[in-house]
Amino acid sequence: MTDFSQALSVTASGLKAQSMRLRILSENIANADTPGYRRKTIPFEVARPRAAEAPLVETGRVNLDKADLDRIFDPSHPLADEAGTYEGSNVNLIVEIADAREAQRSYEANLKMFDQTRQMSSSLMDLLRR
Repeated sequence: MTDFSQALSVTASGLKAQSMRLRILSENIANADTPGYRRKTIPFEVARPRAAEAPLVETGRVNLDKADLDRIFDPSHPLADEAGTYEGSNVNLIVEIADAREAQRSYEANLKMFDQTRQMSSSLMDLLRR
């Protein structure tokens, strides 16, 4: 595998991982007000296809955050117990939005690297044709 194709594979794996991270973050934001919803997280792992190839990024299994759910006092809510409380979600919107910005910027950086590698490869092919 050439250096250009290895670079493209690495950046493509980064794009795929960040896109999966954005999907999980979007689910968390969408369910922030859902009673009983637990925040999801997704770890990144290093995958080495072969000894000679560059390491790739892949996502692990989606995990549920084990933090306690917020107790919300609302006696009129249908899920409220006899004390007038129910379990909300453990999603912190500020954390989720900050993580989404980080994931978006990482995605954009990988996309820029992919484009730069493609342009360099194309320029090299043009030089070789002369």
